[in-house]
Amino acid sequence: MKKILIVVGVVAVLTGAAYWIGNIFAPGSYPNAQVYVINVNEEDLIKQIAYFKKNNAQYCVPVQVGLLDGRTDSMDYWFHIYFYYPEERQILYTWIRAESKDKTKLAFVSINNGLTLGKWRDINKDFSRKDNKMQKEKFEILILNKIKGQIKNQIKK
Repeated sequence: MKKILIVVGVVAVLTGAAYWIGNIFAPGSYPNAQVYVINVNEEDLIKQIAYFKKNNAQYCVPVQVGLLDGRTDSMDYWFHIYFYYPEERQILYTWIRAESKDKTKLAFVSINNGLTLGKWRDINKDFSRKDNKMQKEKFEILILNKIKGQIKNQIKK
């Protein structure tokens, strides 16, 4: 009986260690991001997001923070986009990247609490399961679904 308990304990410890090491060495630059695929090309999605922000200024990050949407340089794979929840004083970091000619990935990466940068918490990593689900649903309802709706309306025209 003791041997079985020892074996089970060792297996549990090794499984936990493998999971921990896997998270440390997760592939890619944004391994925890919540990724959505949107059926529109990258350029059109950028335009739709700009249109959304123009018509929903409350979701624009205050200018004094200094975060601008766009690529950091010509070699950057991602078009970085920031949104803002004014009541919670939270900045959302997202990015988009072309998946194919007519599909684009939009990733919800992290949330910064307050207007002072450096307090980022990654989606799918730094939140409890309940809070993580709530944050993703909130993003989908307040921002993502509205952008998708704009795209659908554009296609109908």
